[in-house]
Amino acid sequence: MADIEWLIEQIENAPEGPQIGAFFDFDGTLIDGYSAAAFFKYRLRRGEISMSEVVKTVRESINVERRGHDVSEMMRVGIQGQAGRDSEEMDTWARNVFSKKIAGMIYPDSRLLVEAHLRKGHTVVVASSATRPQIQSTADDLGIDHIVCTEMDVAEDGRLTGDLATEIRWGQGKADGVAEFAEEYDIDLAESFGYSNGEEDLPLLELVGYPTALNPTDELKQIAKSQGWPVARLKTPPSTSVLDIGRSAAAMGVFAGSVAAATGLAILNRSRSLGANIAASAGSDLALAAAGVRLNVVGEENIWAARPAVFLFNHQSQLDVFVLAALLRKDFTGVAKKSLEKDPFFGPIGYLADVAYIDRSNNAAAREGLEPAVEALRNGRSIAIAPEGTRSPTPRLLPFKKGPFHLAMQAGVPVVPIVMRNCGEIMAAHSMVIHAGTVDVAVLPPVPTDDWNKANLEDKIAEVRQMYLDTLGDWPED
Repeated sequence: MADIEWLIEQIENAPEGPQIGAFFDFDGTLIDGYSAAAFFKYRLRRGEISMSEVVKTVRESINVERRGHDVSEMMRVGIQGQAGRDSEEMDTWARNVFSKKIAGMIYPDSRLLVEAHLRKGHTVVVASSATRPQIQSTADDLGIDHIVCTEMDVAEDGRLTGDLATEIRWGQGKADGVAEFAEEYDIDLAESFGYSNGEEDLPLLELVGYPTALNPTDELKQIAKSQGWPVARLKTPPSTSVLDIGRSAAAMGVFAGSVAAATGLAILNRSRSLGANIAASAGSDLALAAAGVRLNVVGEENIWAARPAVFLFNHQSQLDVFVLAALLRKDFTGVAKKSLEKDPFFGPIGYLADVAYIDRSNNAAAREGLEPAVEALRNGRSIAIAPEGTRSPTPRLLPFKKGPFHLAMQAGVPVVPIVMRNCGEIMAAHSMVIHAGTVDVAVLPPVPTDDWNKANLEDKIAEVRQMYLDTLGDWPED
């Protein structure tokens, strides 16, 4: 059986250029599971599915599972159920499903395969029987520009008609779609790659010169062996065990206890900063140890090279709080969204650290909310803030907002980029479960803001963001 290193080596040895295609099936190949189930459950929770559609869907799922039917009729039922929905509204809630569910299903190693093809300049395509809204956010996250899929018909008023705009891209239908795409984009299929997990994609795999059975069913595995095709199984996203839950509870409990003790000391000594420093240093160390999380830090000296500073970090999960506190140790505060002010977990931390809360729905109020942070910087305390503004559900870096950079300019302090890797894998974006593992951290040298101004600010932000991309793409040695 091939491994990820062998697959990447085959890609690296392939010719360069857009004439080489890399066609990836979606469900079970790029993601661990089936997107249709996630979307069905989302609609069900929102009360958007009629009893008639539920009955038809269950009946057709039985036909697929037990009678060997293809998915065509089941897909038609789901697409007909969307009739009358505004297509833009559907795209919005599809992105929400991606953030809450699909993002955590992406095989980490599938990202490596896609990136390897992109480095060679190949034309990377998701080829799936799923609909475009099911696929689009994942494709965007992986950097894939092209999709061959089952398209839904949209009326002139932007509403879904409940009909199909293409044939269902299942089995031979998917292979036909790929062949049409290859003709349009001048793809040399004989030199191209194909990846799938199911035997229904045999027509697709036979179409390309370099087929791979990726996370295959038993049936496809046997076919691949008889054809001499490589077979590989990607590392799955971490599953949650009882031990993970126990460690997570212990970590939260230890940290909460540390915050409570630090709050008591702060009251006794009439010094919130003392309490914050104790909670940050001792509390974070104990919490990470209880969770079984270690830090592997490159450039640790840069944490102390220029303080006060605005410490920027790529935000992936709640684990970031523990990691930042363990790194920065003392004399820092943060900026958080207004809704966290009364959060039972974050609220006490915010009180001790004197966090600046901002209302992101109101730009004027948000700017006003940053004033305490500017004052803190001028008084010698550093600020930790996520330039993305929100948690990224995957390792992909989101666009940077201007606020943190304005903050550093106003206070006349440098920015220090903190690049974290693995946080989102160890603790998912919307989860409270921490998995044991190692978080890689690279602290880059301080970036002075002395020559920053309104005219060059966007360029400066782009330069800092590129530092993150470069570091994540080529991780520095210890």
